[in-house]
Amino acid sequence: MGHSIHPMLIVFPLGLFATAVIFDILYLITDRTGFQISAAYTIAAGVIGGLVAALFGAMDWRAIPSGTRAKRVGAAHGLGNVVVVLLFGVSWLLRLGADNWEPPAVALILSFAGILLAGVTAWLGGELVERLGIGVSSNAGVNAPSSLSH
Repeated sequence: MGHSIHPMLIVFPLGLFATAVIFDILYLITDRTGFQISAAYTIAAGVIGGLVAALFGAMDWRAIPSGTRAKRVGAAHGLGNVVVVLLFGVSWLLRLGADNWEPPAVALILSFAGILLAGVTAWLGGELVERLGIGVSSNAGVNAPSSLSH
């Protein structure tokens, strides 16, 4: 219907992963049971949402002309997001075997690293849509310079 589906879907995993990190921080601050469980379920939903968004993102990426800046930015965005989903997925697996979903330190580190990387990949996605016009305009500027070049 004239718009890419991928940008509509990414709000779910991005929001869920950010919420999971907030639950982890609240758990660390308060040590109240419930926050770590909420974080684990939120991560699981985020991983599922990330996989669905990735499917549509891959379809969009295939439509970008080869040899363009947009194709390179899209590749970095997509590969970075695969790493984000993997970081959160491993964090979830580490919690899975724990008593009451108690996150070990490594699980927390992976989640915190994942949300930082998600900030970078979200910016790259914004660059694709806002600067390069991917998924927005049939006259997209696939070789427009970076928004940081000014």
